[in-house]
Amino acid sequence: MTQSGYATERETTEGRVFTVTGGDWDTVTGSVDPLSNEKIVVNMGPQHPSTHGVLRLVLELEGETVQEVRPVVGYLHTGIEKNLEYRNWTQGTTFVTRADYLAPLFNEAGYCLAVEKLLGITDQITERANTIRVLFMELNRISSHLVWLATTGMELGAISMMLYGFREREYILDIFEETSGLRMNHAYFRPGGVAQDVPESAIKKIRDFLVYLPKKLKEYEAMLSGQVIWQERTQGVAVLDVTGCLALGITGPVLRSAGLAWDLRKTMPYCGYENYEFDVPTATTADVWGRYQVRLAEIRESLKIIEQALDRLRPGPIFIADKKIAWPAQLAVGLDGMGNSLEHVAKIMGQSMESLIHHFKLVTEGFRVPAGQVYVAIEHPRGELGVHAVSDGGTHPYRVHMRDPSFVNLQAIPAMAEGALLADVIAGGASLDPVMGGCDR
Repeated sequence: MTQSGYATERETTEGRVFTVTGGDWDTVTGSVDPLSNEKIVVNMGPQHPSTHGVLRLVLELEGETVQEVRPVVGYLHTGIEKNLEYRNWTQGTTFVTRADYLAPLFNEAGYCLAVEKLLGITDQITERANTIRVLFMELNRISSHLVWLATTGMELGAISMMLYGFREREYILDIFEETSGLRMNHAYFRPGGVAQDVPESAIKKIRDFLVYLPKKLKEYEAMLSGQVIWQERTQGVAVLDVTGCLALGITGPVLRSAGLAWDLRKTMPYCGYENYEFDVPTATTADVWGRYQVRLAEIRESLKIIEQALDRLRPGPIFIADKKIAWPAQLAVGLDGMGNSLEHVAKIMGQSMESLIHHFKLVTEGFRVPAGQVYVAIEHPRGELGVHAVSDGGTHPYRVHMRDPSFVNLQAIPAMAEGALLADVIAGGASLDPVMGGCDR
């Protein structure tokens, strides 16, 4: 057994095996001589209310000043990508939706667009299905930003913001529940379209929400933007300029707050985003304050897109016409989520043996996807979400890997926090808006 630079390793018949423990905590603490300097090593997280989930930060402090930060991730690893290899392509949506649990519809959209690209059916997705996808993604973007505003407000002392942000988010989750049967982890987007049409009652709620939220946004700004404590905790804090963002691969509101208007909905449009009128908000301060301003402006732009999507929502099919891919069951929303329509099951069991056989084969085995590999990127609330999907021609994915923006953006914590005060680690980390479910997957 030998010791590499990272972990204990040994050779076995299966190859080299590494024994990974709790990181290099002993090495870090052992290198600090308590007599010759005043540095202390502090473990912040993974059970900490202000690290946005199970994120662990190993901090080396000299007084209140941060000398070194080491982000440690992996505490919420759920094996989502590996599980996809043992399920058919349609079942994959129920796994990817659980990665970044605050933006489940974006996980589903990235995955479905990748599968559709492999199938070569991107242009066959119906207009209504694409419009519903845009509508629900923008609602999800607002709900995600509201959680960011709520949690960041609480971490910086504005506890009222926590209550208000979650109150408004509930309104959106009610719309999701009415349409898909579930408030989170919907599996609503499917390869080929969406699982369920939007009921008229949900459309009415969305229109009411378009009137309701702008008034609340003004209240948030009145409460926060002019507040001296909020300004002191955000302005000039955790600065990361465009050069730093590009060097680290940082995308989303963090990159746009540094002045670069890079938004995949504009630069590489998908789902018909090229047909919508909206602006890409930017700031020039490259700090926590700039990220706050950008996210508030993005909520307003999403409201504009939602209004346009409602106007474009014409009657029509919500799934592609190809019955070799389209999910054969008509689904119904019940108290426990979405499931098979009992009327449809009774029909195919009592009237059509061919329909029953086709339904059974497609549901249990799934459709085959031509061999190949694709990479699809979409604009997630936290930045670029990429899905790299590989097919070997079978009914299951050979490999699916997600480039999650939370994982990539967390690289920025040392660049933003080292040399600053301990309190600014909280503000800087919160401004990245990391979700550890997406980061660790």
